[in-house]
Amino acid sequence: MLLEIVSPEAKLFSADVTSVTLPGVNGSFQILNNHAPIVSILGKGVVKITAASFTFAKEVANKFTMIDAQNYTLAIQSGTIEMKDSKVIVLVD
Repeated sequence: MLLEIVSPEAKLFSADVTSVTLPGVNGSFQILNNHAPIVSILGKGVVKITAASFTFAKEVANKFTMIDAQNYTLAIQSGTIEMKDSKVIVLVD
């Protein structure tokens, strides 16, 4: 599935991923490929991205933390997520 993470300053990430775990306001939740359509508000926490490989733009790479070769995290203050047709768009602060 395609994951796009966008902040007010820049597009932080755009790539095919295996899964994404997000900090919902009522607890974290995971999205996998072919997930039902969803729109949700995100709270303060960590976005965990799992993918076969990662490529980050040089100017935003320092925002991500590597867990291992297939997992990275991104700390956020708040945001919104929309999942539709195997495309996840995350707007973050």
